[in-house]
Amino acid sequence: MHFSELPLPETFVRHYKERGIESLYPPQDECIVAGLLDGTDLLIAIPTASGKTLIAEMAMHAAIARGGMCLYIVPLKALATEKAREFANKGVAIGVATGDYDQKEKRLGANDIIIATSEKVDSLLRNGAPWLSQVTCLVVDEVHLIDDETRGPTLEMVITKLRHASPDMQVIGLSATIGNPKQLAGWLGADLITSDWRPVDLREGICYHNTIYFDDEDKVIPAPAKTEDINLLLDCVADGGQCLVFVSSRRNAEGYAKRAATALKCEDAALTGIAEKLEAAAETDMGRVLAACVRKGAAFHHAGMNRIQRTLVEEGFRNGYIKSISSTPTLAAGLNLPARRVIIRDYLRYSGGEGMRPIPVREYRQMAGRAGRPHLDPYGEAILIAKAEYAVNNLHEEYVEAPDEDVRSRCGEPGVLTAHILSLVATGYARSRDELMTFLEKTLYAYQHTGKKALNRTLDDALAFLINAEMLTDLSGMLHATEYGDLTSRLYIDPRSAEIITTALREEGELTDLALLQLLCMTPDMFTLYVKNNDVGVLEKFFYEHEEEFRTEFTYDDMEEFFRSLKTAMLLSDWTDELGDDTICTRYGIGPGDIYNAVQGIGWLLHASGRLARLVAPEQRDMVEETTLRVRHGIRHELIPLVRVKGIGRVRARRLFTNGITGPEALAAADPAVVGRIVGGKTAESIIRAAKAVRRGKGQRDIISERMVARDSPRPSEDRHDKTPAGNMKEENNTGTNEDSGAQRTLFSFGGKTGE
Repeated sequence: MHFSELPLPETFVRHYKERGIESLYPPQDECIVAGLLDGTDLLIAIPTASGKTLIAEMAMHAAIARGGMCLYIVPLKALATEKAREFANKGVAIGVATGDYDQKEKRLGANDIIIATSEKVDSLLRNGAPWLSQVTCLVVDEVHLIDDETRGPTLEMVITKLRHASPDMQVIGLSATIGNPKQLAGWLGADLITSDWRPVDLREGICYHNTIYFDDEDKVIPAPAKTEDINLLLDCVADGGQCLVFVSSRRNAEGYAKRAATALKCEDAALTGIAEKLEAAAETDMGRVLAACVRKGAAFHHAGMNRIQRTLVEEGFRNGYIKSISSTPTLAAGLNLPARRVIIRDYLRYSGGEGMRPIPVREYRQMAGRAGRPHLDPYGEAILIAKAEYAVNNLHEEYVEAPDEDVRSRCGEPGVLTAHILSLVATGYARSRDELMTFLEKTLYAYQHTGKKALNRTLDDALAFLINAEMLTDLSGMLHATEYGDLTSRLYIDPRSAEIITTALREEGELTDLALLQLLCMTPDMFTLYVKNNDVGVLEKFFYEHEEEFRTEFTYDDMEEFFRSLKTAMLLSDWTDELGDDTICTRYGIGPGDIYNAVQGIGWLLHASGRLARLVAPEQRDMVEETTLRVRHGIRHELIPLVRVKGIGRVRARRLFTNGITGPEALAAADPAVVGRIVGGKTAESIIRAAKAVRRGKGQRDIISERMVARDSPRPSEDRHDKTPAGNMKEENNTGTNEDSGAQRTLFSFGGKTGE
C-alpha cells in the first residue's frame, strides 16, 4: 500500500515522503486493513524494527484529524523524550508529562499527543487531570511490561482505569515479545495483528571456539584476540558494522569497553571530539575511563552514567563513530540503538536468594531485536556465546527456538493493590466494596483467573489495612477517603510509606537528618543500594554509633532491608556533607547517575514528608523542610540561608560562605565587585538583586509550596531497572577531612578506597 493513498493529514504524509518512505511494510498494511485509521482496537505483536512506531503515529494522526486527543504511554522517561523528538514537526502539538507526581498538569491539555510513563499517567488520574477525559486514542508501547514485577500492576491499572472512564477510546497495544497474544488481545477487546516480518533479516547463532553456529551454516571468524567476545567485535567492524554487547553487570560493561578500545585502536577526529566533551564533563574516574574508551572507538552504557555521558555515547553510536557499546540489558528495552551484530555474552544473571539464573526469553528477544540497522545493514546477527560445547544446542533450544513467555498479571501479589484501591476510592471510581470488585473484575488479573476467591481476599486485606490506617472510612458500606488518605493518594506514595513516615513524625523527641533519611530509605518507594557480605561489619558499626537517632527497629529478621536503607542513607548523608561526586562514587563503588537517582528518589519522599508533616505533625515541618533543602542542593546546614536566594546552588553558596558572605542580608549589602570576584560579574548582579528581594520579603521562596524535585526527575521506581549491586565496602581506620567545608568525619569506603 502506498503511503500517499492513506486518508491521513497532508503534513504528516509529506514529512514521510520527504524521508523517502513511499510504501508501508507488510505488518503496517495489515493494521490498515484491520481498521487502524478507523478507531479499531488493536494488539500489534510484531518484531523490533518492523514499524510499530509508524503504526502508532498513523493511528494518532487519524484520531487527531477526527478531533481527538492521544495519549502515548512509554516505560521509561528517556523513551518519552526520544518519542517526542520522533513525533515532532509533523503538524501536531506534542507534550511530554515528566513533572511532579502531585500535579494536574492542566497545560498538557493543549496538546494533540501527550507522552508519559504509566506512573505519571497514574498520578495524573489520582490528581484529576481534566484533559484525560478527552483522550480518544491510547497507545501503550511495550505493553508486555504488564508482566513486570515492579511496574506491571501500575500499567495494568492505568489501562483499566482509562478504558473504564472512556469505553469508546481506541486502544493500541505494541510489543515484540508476547507469548500469549490472543489472551492479552481478548482482555483488551482488541483485534490481534501478529507477524514475523522484519525489514532486515535476523540471523541468530551460537558462538563457541570462534565458530558461529547458525541454522543453515557454520561461520568461522578470525581470532586475532584471545577472547571470543572481542573477536566477534573485530570481525563485525572489519565488515563495516557496529556491535552492541550485552553483559550482566556494570563492572563487566566497563571491563569489556576497556578491552574493546585496546583492540579497536580507532583514530578519528570525531571520536576525539566526543572524548574531549566527555573529559570536560567527567567528575569521576568512571567518566575519565569512558572518555578514554570512546577515543579509541568503544563505549559502555548503564544507569550509573549521567545524562550528558549517555547522550554523547548514544549520539556517537547513532552517527557511526563509536563502533561498540557494552551494556547491561536495560539498553535493549530503553533506546532505539540498532547495530549490525548483537552479542549476548552473559545469559546468566544473579537473582537474590537464587544465585545465577538464566535470563528470560523475552529479555533475549529484546536484545536480539536490536540486530540489523534498517537501510544500513544487509542483515543483522544476534550471537549468544556458549561457555561449553554442550551448551551450543542447549542455548539454541532455550533461546533461539523457544517461544516468548506469557504475559501474566502481577496484581495478585500481596500489598500490590492497596495503593490502587485507595486511589480508586479517592478519585471516585468506586464508592463501595461492590463497586471496587466490579472495577477489579475488568483487570487482566480477573480475566486470567476465573475464580474470585483470591481477588476477594486481596481486596479485603487492602481495605482492612486502609481503614485501620485511617485512610478510608466505611460508613454503612459507603467508602470515603479521609484527608490523610486523599493526600497520600495524590502524593503518589505507597500507603505503607505514608504510615512509616507519619508514625515516625508523631514520635516525641528530636528527629535528626540522618534518622529521617534512613527512615525514608526503609519505605517501599525508595530504591536502595545493594549490601554485600563484607559491608555488614561497617554498617553494624555505623548503626551502633548512631543507634539513639534512628526511629526504625533493627532486627536480624529484616537485616538486609535495614542495612540497604542504612547504606543508602549514608550515601545521602555524605552528599549533604558536601562531599564531591568522585569521593562518593569511589567510596560506594557507584556512578554519578546513582547519586542523581538517590537524590531525586529521596527528594520526592522528603517533599511528601513535608506535606504529611503539615497534616499530622506541624512541629516537624521546619526540620523536614531544611533536610529537603540540604538534600536537594547537597549542602550543610550553614548554607541553607544562601540557597534560598534564587540563582545560588551548592558551589556558589560554599564559595560565598567561605568568603564571609553567609546569608541574604550579607549578600544584599556586599560590594558587587567583591561578589563578582567570587562567582563572576553577571552572576553577582543577579544574585545580589535576588538577595535584596529576599530581604524585602518579596522573593523569599515558600519551601513547602516549592517543588522539591526537579521538573523532569523520576520517582524512585521510574527508570530504575539497572539494579547492579554496588561495590564492596570496608572500614578505613583513619579520619579524613572534607576539603570544601573543613569538617572531619570517620571515613567508610564502599569500593576499596576512600578517594580523599
